[in-house]
Amino acid sequence: MSTTDGRMDGRAWGVLLVLCGAIFLEGVDVAMLNVALPSIRADLDLSTGTLSGVVSAYVLGYGGFLLLGGRAADLLGRRRMFLLWLAVFCVFSGLGGLATESWMLLVARFVTGVAAAFMAPAGLALITGNFPEGPQRTKALGVYAGTASGGFSLGLVAGGLLASLGWRWVFFAPVIMSAVILAVAIPLVKDTESTSERPAGGFDLPGALTITGAMLLLAYGVVRLEHPAQGRAVTAGVLAAGLALLAAFAAIERRSSDPLVRLGVLRSGVLVRTNAAALLFLGAFGGFQFLVTLYLQELRGWSTLETGLAMLVIAIDIVLAPTLTPRLVNRFGNARVLFGGLVLAAVAYALFLPVGLEWTYAAMLPSLVLLGLAFTLAYGPLTMAAVEGVAEREHGLAVGLLYTATQFGIALGLSAVTAVNVAALGTGNSPEAGLDAIRTALLVPVAAAALGAVIVAFGLGSRPAAGTARSDTEQPTSAELSA
Repeated sequence: MSTTDGRMDGRAWGVLLVLCGAIFLEGVDVAMLNVALPSIRADLDLSTGTLSGVVSAYVLGYGGFLLLGGRAADLLGRRRMFLLWLAVFCVFSGLGGLATESWMLLVARFVTGVAAAFMAPAGLALITGNFPEGPQRTKALGVYAGTASGGFSLGLVAGGLLASLGWRWVFFAPVIMSAVILAVAIPLVKDTESTSERPAGGFDLPGALTITGAMLLLAYGVVRLEHPAQGRAVTAGVLAAGLALLAAFAAIERRSSDPLVRLGVLRSGVLVRTNAAALLFLGAFGGFQFLVTLYLQELRGWSTLETGLAMLVIAIDIVLAPTLTPRLVNRFGNARVLFGGLVLAAVAYALFLPVGLEWTYAAMLPSLVLLGLAFTLAYGPLTMAAVEGVAEREHGLAVGLLYTATQFGIALGLSAVTAVNVAALGTGNSPEAGLDAIRTALLVPVAAAALGAVIVAFGLGSRPAAGTARSDTEQPTSAELSA
């Protein structure tokens, strides 16, 4: 799907746009729901706990099934998994819009999260499979990454507009979008690997059950951290059970002839550091976005639409990521570009620390612009680094690991800033007390982004060269083991 000079032809662009449409759909879906939550609560008379559960249900489904989704893409075919779960996403998003009871909404969001957990790894694996390594893949991933992060920013604005028409449109709009994407994808998207090239063996059922249970428990435990006063012992027990299942999973994978996750892939210091950086980067942003929303709406009295429009500037990466990022990566490499993105994110959050009750939008703008640039520099290189040095037949697994890290990062970031904000606020109820609590909680994203930059600075510079994927039978070198 390329010309003789390496440029993408019309069909290649068509495939890329379809796959970008799917990841854009996912980001828009999540962002629009966040904006519409107050309207949903008022219409369905939901308690605060149930309303939080509407968001948590998606996180549990997504985070719990990502690794299984990545492995399914490798074993059963990326195109098949992408199309099947895109259809499921479409159906259950529509059912969410038809919900008349809280349990219907919770089930719809959980299954939608599961669908995204299978669809997203398959989509990104199709990107890496359809575009050869080098400038063409770098460009494709730059466009894909910009679309992914931009979908969330634009979703805030779209959610405000749709919620003004009625919160059910927040669910019906993704149905229309996913149906169009599915209709175009069926004839256009093709699998690049043959059946014989897929990993041998079948599903590791014990491994699948233990890792899914571990991810569900850990995600639930992280969500419970948002409410530190509501059963600390239960929260600790849930997290401990999740870690125990994770240890059981590791033991099962060592003995399995067809492991769900080949543990040898985790010997790569690059892979581990990439996922740690992704967790910290997205966690910092998730926490910051939540705090800014509290500040603008609860302390300043801005509407949901005004809040979304204020944060729209972050979406400049939609334009810059496809054009600027590939050039920078080709010239300086993933590590340096990613490091620059994390440093910019840390600076952006730090600039917001002195926020005041009378701040003008002009005072907020430097942080928001820097965040747009941070996403431009960081998001694409993260997706590129996630599959470097990994055999193509295991790209679904590598992508599943990356998306698991990002999803848990967002959940952890939200929970951490919420817990700090609640603790700092105490019994205070004045605007000044609320502002002081937000300032204190803002230290969390600053620290997370700075730690991510340190990890990148001391790790990703030693990654293996592109295209040096190791087969299952090859052993890591001593240098790689010490990386």
